[in-house]
Amino acid sequence: MSATRYRRFLKLCEEWPRDESKKGRDLGTFLRQRVASAFREGENTQISDPEKCDQMYDSLARINGSVYRQRFPRVRDTSFTGVTVEECRVLLSGSVQQMDDERKGLFKKIMERFSKSPEEVPEKAPEK
Repeated sequence: MSATRYRRFLKLCEEWPRDESKKGRDLGTFLRQRVASAFREGENTQISDPEKCDQMYDSLARINGSVYRQRFPRVRDTSFTGVTVEECRVLLSGSVQQMDDERKGLFKKIMERFSKSPEEVPEKAPEK
């Protein structure tokens, strides 16, 4: 029975899409890593809780099959903020986060300047 579960999870991993724009944060990649660690011995792996394993598979299969998306269709593909799906993808891509990391240098400088105690800040000479 363990071999059947293993094959089902492998098939799910093949079907699950990968998003290359989310390196290190992609759900498909995370799922593949978890399946590899859970089934270290492949088809010969002994599963301690088969019911929980089956529940996890069923839940992931429903998500991958868009069951809830079809059951509860959206009127519009936006969020409460009004951001569209494409705008959301751009914001969550690695390139925007890379720009944020570059900006942190300036932000750190500003925070250091304002976080100094009054004794550390050089006093200005009185104007004449």
